[in-house]
Order: sequence, then structure tokens, then C-alpha cells
Amino acid sequence: MSSGNSWAGRVFEVRLGPPGHGGFCVARHEGRVLFVRHGLPGELVRAEVTEDRGGSFCRAEAVEILEASPDRVPATCPVSGPGGAGCCDFSFATPAAQRALKAAVVSEQLRRLAGWETEIEVEPIADVASARVFRRAGSPLSQGAAMASRGRSIRGDDGLDAGRSRTGSGLAEGADTGRSADTAAEIGWRTRVRLAVDDAGRAGVHRYRSTDVIADLRCPQPVAGAMTGIGESRWTPGAELVIAVDGDGHRHIVEIAPPAESGRGRPGQRGDRRHTAARRAAVHSAREQRVVEGTGRAVQYVAGRRWEVAATGFWQPHRAAALCYSDVIADWSDAGDGAVAWDLYAGAGVFAARLAEQVGPSGAVAAVESSRPAVADGVAALRDLPWIEPITARVERWVAEYGGAAPEVVVLDPPRTGAGKDVIAALAAAGPARIVHVGCDPAAFARDVGLYREAGYRPARMRAFDAFPATHHVECLALLEPASGRSGAR
Repeated sequence: MSSGNSWAGRVFEVRLGPPGHGGFCVARHEGRVLFVRHGLPGELVRAEVTEDRGGSFCRAEAVEILEASPDRVPATCPVSGPGGAGCCDFSFATPAAQRALKAAVVSEQLRRLAGWETEIEVEPIADVASARVFRRAGSPLSQGAAMASRGRSIRGDDGLDAGRSRTGSGLAEGADTGRSADTAAEIGWRTRVRLAVDDAGRAGVHRYRSTDVIADLRCPQPVAGAMTGIGESRWTPGAELVIAVDGDGHRHIVEIAPPAESGRGRPGQRGDRRHTAARRAAVHSAREQRVVEGTGRAVQYVAGRRWEVAATGFWQPHRAAALCYSDVIADWSDAGDGAVAWDLYAGAGVFAARLAEQVGPSGAVAAVESSRPAVADGVAALRDLPWIEPITARVERWVAEYGGAAPEVVVLDPPRTGAGKDVIAALAAAGPARIVHVGCDPAAFARDVGLYREAGYRPARMRAFDAFPATHHVECLALLEPASGRSGAR
């Protein structure tokens, strides 16, 4: 389609089809595909096209619901509707419907990219083990965890910048305060928030697929108290704020200096793409940090062990996710006394600690991580487990060069882009008896599962968790074992 026939700004009446990976539903109009946000499968909507770059599809938003799904409820997030932020893709759907949408997406990605037909259930993460996550019983976090634990019990660039209601309630204005415990699990789960600062010094969230800043902090994701006073304060224009509430209930606020940009180009030209690439590089470069509140060092607890990590470093944003995944991995890894185990993309070594408990002093755990600060945090937290070897290296290089004894079990939690062909090929060549793979992007996860299958491993078990309620994001874990006929060793 030529630029003169662009659909941008046009409104069409369409019937929404199945969900797609990214928080939208698929619709069709005049032979083209529309990726429509803010709608549910089966709904009849008026969809306004927000982006049309030609080709077979364009992006749109449901600006009016003509025939609503029975799964539609009043939105819990007032910031993320049409024209708003990208924080809460599904806050207008019941929690059960949200999990069904995510399950459908994961199932489709596995079928398409891994050739694996399987039924998926996306489970909520409940804070039933809140005492193992938050140490101080009187902290706002432990109080919220206790309330959430009454719900259904079981055991990211996540890109989810989010804020908090200035009223301190964490609920959107007019929200139903008599919501079920299951629905209440959507609220107050996020312990780490990254905000942008606009030219006027106001903290806010990015508009969906835009660098524009919306100075509205009413998204209900953050834990109680996280956003207190943030909206009323003024910050350095162009900076970013990282807010972390740790396991002791302490809040840490770190302001990250604005990136130094260069290479601006003319909008709509190749220079625009060069400017975008330069901006992204600047954002990820080292920048000055100023601790505004707290120490900048967040204390975290998992399964009775204490970590102290940088507030700006990686930690699972859902307050119970680290424990949840750690428990699953401890169950599935089943490493024997004296065994060799690997924790790849280890971060501060949360999973390595659980592996070390299983293999004991006569075993060995290699914890491989490329971030030096994360490795240092792990060394401090795991000093009583000397059979864990902290290794600062890129995983793909270390696995390819490894020449020691074959591991009995390997756990890996790669970044959103996944592990990829080279890592999985080298990992399969090492011949572990069990691999536990963690993935936060359904497409990358499914591609990696497909690569394991090509390398002679089969998925034996899988679980998916709603670690990012009201969003389209989902966390998947798979246990992979050698297919029949493989030796399972070098």
C-alpha cells in the first residue's frame, strides 16, 4: 500500500479474532490484518488505526466497544487505554480471561515455532509463602502479601514502566474495592519500577510505542507506598527514576542521568533511524546515578537466604516470582549428591543456591553471569556455599569452551531474546541429563524449545506463570530431557 493510501487515523468496524503475541487481537478488514489493542476475542469494536507502514498489516486501538465480551470488566488501570501507556494491556479483562489469552499465545507460539502441540495453563503467582519473601512482618509489603495470599494458591526491556495512584490506595479512581482476591492479585505486585522524566521534570510512563512521557502515576502495579510523593516531586528533565521496595520494606529511589544523544536525523528519513539507534545506545550506556532515597542497595529474601543487590540491577519485579521459580527449579532439577550443575545467566545466584543445596559440598555448581556487579552480589550472598564457582563470562563463550565433567542438570534463565542456536547446540553437546529453561518471551521461548528438540532433547514438563498480571507478559519454564536413544552424557 502506498503512503498516499495510508489507513492511519481511519476508523473501521471490525470483529476481533484470536489474541496475538504482544497484547492485541487479530482482525481483518478489506484483505488486510489489523493488530487491535484494548479488545477481546469475539468483540465487535470500532478500531482506529494508529500505525500503517504499508504491507499486509497495521496497528489499531479499539476506541469503542460495540459488542462486549462477557470477560470484559471495568479497567483497573486508567493510564493504559487508547492513546495511553503500554503498562496494562489486559486490565479490562477478568484475571481468568487474561490467563486464557496468554495460554493461547504460548500454545500458538509453541505449535508454530517448536512444532509442539500441548495444552497450556497459565497459573497465577500467589503470595502464600510471603514470610519467605518479606522479612519484616510490619512492612507494607508483608501486609499486602498476606492479603494476596487469600487468593488462589500455587507454588523484562520488560518494558513495563508503571506508576502508582497519588491517593496511595493503588486503585484507579472508581475501582471496585470489593474485588475478589483473585482480581486483587493484579494490584500491588510490582516491587521495581522504572519511570521516565519529561521536560518539565515530572515523572511518568512512556506512551505506547512512543518516547512521549505521560505524567500520570495511577497504574496499580506497584506495591503499596512505592509511588508516594513521586508525582509531586520534580526531577532532572530527561532522566530516569528507578524505584525499588525491598524485602525489608525499605524504598530506594535512584535517579539516572539523561543519556547523551548524538546523530540526530531528519524525521522520516534514514537519519531518523540512525537517531533512534543512537538514542537506544545512549540509553544503555553507563550513566551517572544519584541515590535520592534509601541506600541504593535492595535487600531480598528467597527461601530463607538473604541477598543485597543494586536497586538498579536485575531482580524479578513480581514480589513472589523469584521464590516461585526457585521452588519449581528445585523440584525439577533433582540434582544428586556430588553432582555437577550449571546455573547459566545466573545473576546473583538465586537458582545456584538451590542447586548447591542439592549437590552438597561434594558437588560443584558453576554460576555463569556476564554482569560483574551481579556476580559480586552473588559472591557475598553465597559465601557459605564454597562449592558454587562464580564465573564472570558470556554464557555462549563459556559453554562453547567448557571441557570439564558433564553436568547432571543445567538451569538457564536467558534475557528476553532467549538462548539461541549456538548456546543450545553447545549445551546439548555437553549432554546434561536435565535442562530447566526459563523464558519471559513466548516467541523466543518457543524458538528455543524447537532448537532443543532439533538437538535431541524433548520437553518433559512445562509450567507458565502470570508473573505480570494485567499485561500480556508471561513467564514459561520447561524441563527438557534427552530423547530416547541419547546417552545424556558427553
